[in-house]
Amino acid sequence: MSWPDDVTLTGAHASLEPLGPQHAEGLAAASADGEVWRLWYTRVPSPEEVPAEIERRLKLKASGMMHPFAVRDAAGRLAGMTTYCNIDPVSPRVEIGYTWYAKSVQRTALNTECKLMLLRHAFESLGCLAVEFRTNQFNFASRRAIERLGAKLDGVLRSHSKNPDGSLRDTYVFSITAAEWPAVRTHLTWQLERPRGG
Repeated sequence: MSWPDDVTLTGAHASLEPLGPQHAEGLAAASADGEVWRLWYTRVPSPEEVPAEIERRLKLKASGMMHPFAVRDAAGRLAGMTTYCNIDPVSPRVEIGYTWYAKSVQRTALNTECKLMLLRHAFESLGCLAVEFRTNQFNFASRRAIERLGAKLDGVLRSHSKNPDGSLRDTYVFSITAAEWPAVRTHLTWQLERPRGG
């Protein structure tokens, strides 16, 4: 039996639904928005690569390694992808990662709400002990965004993997524990209630 089960999460600013081939056209348009695939330190599919990336994520889902979502904005437009990955149903724990968004929705309430929904589901429905986040040493915006969630730095995996250009990547590992979740939930809810959440 797969864990976690398929679920759709809906909020005021965003919704998350199980990723499928039907999302390819809309996600290609989201990738083209701001040409986010050109960032050298992260892996975002170009519009042409989106169908293959969906297929890759669905294969990882079938193997139990990943649970991918398509992200929609408040107007219902496809805005990006995110996943539960490094899934460990025994501990239990997950990582929230492989996330990318169209340029037009970055630094808006959409990301905050997506993380709140994913964290709430992980801790309150799946019973996770901890939720992890990982990012490239040079993805300073991602590191700041993860810290703003309330996650704490666990450490740095040096020469952990290779960047798209072949250079070595140090990976920053952050997490939020179940004991920290109530305060993080209050903080994220407060951020969303402010005039400019995100």
